[in-house]
Amino acid sequence: MSVSGDGPVAVVTGGARRLGRHLCSTLAARGFDLVVLYRTAEADAQSLTAAIEARGRHARALPVDVALEADVASVFRDIRATEGRLDLLVNNVGNYNPQHVTKLDPTAWDATLAANLSGAFYCCYHALPFMSDNGNIINVGMAGLEGIRANVHGTDYYVSKTGLLVLTRALAAAHADRRIRVNMVSPGQLDNSIDLPPPDKIGRTVPLGRAGHLDDVTQAVEYLLDASYVTGVNIDISGGYRL
Repeated sequence: MSVSGDGPVAVVTGGARRLGRHLCSTLAARGFDLVVLYRTAEADAQSLTAAIEARGRHARALPVDVALEADVASVFRDIRATEGRLDLLVNNVGNYNPQHVTKLDPTAWDATLAANLSGAFYCCYHALPFMSDNGNIINVGMAGLEGIRANVHGTDYYVSKTGLLVLTRALAAAHADRRIRVNMVSPGQLDNSIDLPPPDKIGRTVPLGRAGHLDDVTQAVEYLLDASYVTGVNIDISGGYRL
């Protein structure tokens, strides 16, 4: 197990794969020590922390089901005891259920909201008491949240991320006296999205005519880390998707 280093500490939920993994690598390159939170992807999480440590930053991985408040409380007690500080929390978990709303049952609804919305709240609740003043929380949403519209596929996901935007703004206002900034980044159609249209058709829904890359998202995250006068905002990284 890694011991805590002397750099700022970032915690990333859903950090072992896909966007979360890329965010962890980017943050390590910026000088953060990492705590990678994962639910089932242990091998991916361990390979990621090994790669970060090989580049000279401290990293460790912890299993947690963010949908369970007791699990979240336990993991943040561990972080507080081991790292002793927290400078950045990225709530990256985004369980996506593409069912049509007419097929959506209460079990699926509850699971999506528990992971995507309640889980983010639990992490913020347990992180904020020991987060450094001038710290950051960045929540990961979905493109198009600023305009409420019908979304019959993945309705539970859309509802959970809309709620996360409301939570983002409330926390930004509530913790501004500590100079803790709370913002959101909202990707659209990424090149690893499970429902990505083919290249010859993506221009019908994405005005810039291409899928987003993981680097497009991390660019926005890095902007928010540097933008000391920005809080409570949501940045769509979508190429104009859902304008």
